[in-house]
Amino acid sequence: MTKTAFLYKSDPLRGRQWAEVFRRAAPEVDFRIWPDIGDPAEVRFLAAWVPPDDLATRFPHLEVLFSSGAGVDQFDFDALPPGLPVVRMVEPGIVRGMVEYVTHAVLDLHRDMPQYRRQQQLGEWRALPVRPAGERRIGVLGLGSLGQAVLAQLAGFGFDLAGWSRSQHRIDGVHCHGGSDGLAAFLARTDILVCLLPLTDETRGVLNRELFAHLPHGASLVHVGRGPHLVEADLLDALSTGQLADAALDVTDPEPLPAQHAFWRHPRIRLTPHIASMTQPKSAAEVVIDNLRRFHAGEPMTGLVDRQRGY
Repeated sequence: MTKTAFLYKSDPLRGRQWAEVFRRAAPEVDFRIWPDIGDPAEVRFLAAWVPPDDLATRFPHLEVLFSSGAGVDQFDFDALPPGLPVVRMVEPGIVRGMVEYVTHAVLDLHRDMPQYRRQQQLGEWRALPVRPAGERRIGVLGLGSLGQAVLAQLAGFGFDLAGWSRSQHRIDGVHCHGGSDGLAAFLARTDILVCLLPLTDETRGVLNRELFAHLPHGASLVHVGRGPHLVEADLLDALSTGQLADAALDVTDPEPLPAQHAFWRHPRIRLTPHIASMTQPKSAAEVVIDNLRRFHAGEPMTGLVDRQRGY
C-alpha cells in the first residue's frame, strides 16, 4: 500500500516549522522537505511556491497541490496535470497582516500624511483641513476573503465603503458593484482605491490610464495585489497630472525594482517590499492539515482553485 507522504518545497526554515506542527497534529503523515523527497511514488501531497517540473511523471500518485502562499499566479496551470486539485493558502496570518497594512495605508492617505511628510522636508508648518471619515469614499477592488476582511475593519472608522468584483456580492454596509458594467460607477465614487485582485489574464495591466481616468481627480491608490496589475508608466503620468495624488505600493514588477527605477525616489509613491501580508508557518500548517482531513472526508477544501478563473 502506498505510504502517505507530504512534500514541502518552499522556504526550508518555514518548512521545519511546518514539520513540527505536522509532528504534533498529524503524526500519521510522513512530512518531507525538499530536496529530501524519498521515494517519489509515495508523495501524495505537495506544498510549493513554485512546483518542480513534470509533476505527472515525477510524482505519479500526487493527489493535491497546495500553494505555500495566498496566490497561485506563479503556477503554470498548462504544465500541471489537468485533474490535479490546486489549493491556495487561506490562513488567519495572511488575513490579519493584510488588514493591518491596508488599514494603515488608508488612514495614512485619509489624514494627508504623505503631504505632511513632503511639508516636513520643506520645513513647512501648515495644517490641512481634516476630512471626516464618513466623507471619504474607499473602494476595494476584489471581494475575496482578504477584501471582505479589509472592508470589515475599515467599516469601524465610518468610511463610505464600496467594493467591486467580477461577480456580484452582497455585503452589509458596502456598496457592491459587479462585472465590467459596474466598474466605472465604482471608480467614480472612490477617493482611495485599494487593489486586492487576483492576478489573471483578465486583470493583468488593469491599473492603467483608462482606469485612473475614471477615478475622481486627486484620488489615491493602495496597491497590494500583484505587480503586473499595474502599468507603471500610466501611474507616473497620473501622478504627474494630479489625477492621482499619492500611491502606496507593496508589489512591483519585477521585485525588487532596478536601482534607478523612478518609483524608488518618487515623492508621491510610498514603496514597501511585498510585506503587506505573509503566511505564518504555524497557522499555515494547521490550515493545510485541516484541508487534508477535509480531502480524506470528501469535503470541500478551503481555498480550492477554480482553474477556469485562475483563483
